[in-house]
Amino acid sequence: MTSTVESGPVPAIDAESARRAYELDRKHVFHSWSAQDLLDPMVITAAQGSYVWDGDGNKYLDFTSQLVNTNIGHQHPAVVSAIAAQATKLCTIAPSYANDARSEAARLISARTPGELDKIFFTNGGADANEHAVRMARLHTGRHKVLSAYRSYHGGTHLAVNLTGDPRRWASDSGSTGTIHFFPPYLYRSAFHASTPEEESERALAHLEQLISLEGPSTIAALILESIPGTAGIYMAPPGYFEGVRELCTRFGIVLIADEVMAGFGRTGKWFAVEHFNVVPDLLTFAKGVNSGYVPLGGVAINPEIAATFGQRAYPGGLTYSGHPLAAAAAVATLNAMEDERMVEHAAALGETVIGPALDGFAERHRSVGEVRGVGVFWAIELVRNRETREPLAPYGGSSQEMNQLVAACKSRGLLPFTNFNRIHVVPPCNTSVADTKAGLAILDEVLDIADGFAD
Repeated sequence: MTSTVESGPVPAIDAESARRAYELDRKHVFHSWSAQDLLDPMVITAAQGSYVWDGDGNKYLDFTSQLVNTNIGHQHPAVVSAIAAQATKLCTIAPSYANDARSEAARLISARTPGELDKIFFTNGGADANEHAVRMARLHTGRHKVLSAYRSYHGGTHLAVNLTGDPRRWASDSGSTGTIHFFPPYLYRSAFHASTPEEESERALAHLEQLISLEGPSTIAALILESIPGTAGIYMAPPGYFEGVRELCTRFGIVLIADEVMAGFGRTGKWFAVEHFNVVPDLLTFAKGVNSGYVPLGGVAINPEIAATFGQRAYPGGLTYSGHPLAAAAAVATLNAMEDERMVEHAAALGETVIGPALDGFAERHRSVGEVRGVGVFWAIELVRNRETREPLAPYGGSSQEMNQLVAACKSRGLLPFTNFNRIHVVPPCNTSVADTKAGLAILDEVLDIADGFAD
């Protein structure tokens, strides 16, 4: 019997309004990362907690957290109320003026960052956070080159997309941004012919050290790494790797930037994913989960040494909406709600006791599952045509009819899935209930039966 997400109170759906929204979208809206003529976007008319509703009144369990950003779920009442209260008090003010919402948001963020990353530069999102982190590193060191990993994503603005190590970079990469890519550890598809996590870590670090030596350490300003890569595949660094990267950066005077845009703020069962590795970066970038995307916000957490570079010297950068009061108020309410409701601890427990064991079971039962990996509410299921050859169910940088069928099968059962290339990511909100998590996993189990039909 097919599992479906239990029905609940359905918000009032105005079909005519949904129809008009769709028509106007197709007439006027230019979508990101898409061939415009091939789009058929779902109209979302309502959202609550871990669920969304489409224009036909269909209810979906949101296992995507949208773009892995609604860490506290949809329409959290405390955050909605905080935004409304701030709007009645002070909607906007230029970033040169202090205001209580931004000051309190900075205090709460710096209280959770590792080490002494106590200065916060606010941006509008993750891409510009990474842009500004690199700018700070270049000015601090007087160097230009930046190292970043293949199989990574750092944003869609010009420098950030050139830092990116996946195919989204290709159309914008003219080789002129000073960015150089290296192979990170990824044991399932090892570039180093490693057979154990320890070998993968050792060989990846040797590769990185050689790259630094060949490029010239005195020319390298920064190295940026997603603490746990998100859309690139949610693969964990093997033991000793992140610590080794930290040592190399310290030895050669290279600024280490931890990109926590997707992995931060409870997603991995800790406030920041870098805490899994007991490493303190020099700069830490964030966005998404800082206020679950209720109002756009990102930022850079800065260590004392780099902050001091701009003590008597002006930092040449800023944004009109840096620390926007509505966004900052949403961040304050989000962080307090996450603390009060123990969402970070809940995310850790979901990963350890519900998601992880279920995915391990998938790997045992389904021949289409090549590997499962993750932590907290941050997991990937890698789908293959053959477990021996590890041929992916969709090519790197693309999709396939088989993956499209799996997405359709999920939606028909009331589940909104996050997919990228040949992977299904399990990334529900940090506060998703155990019952809802199990319901979504049961649907995935059924859909993987379909995937098995595509595998040898």
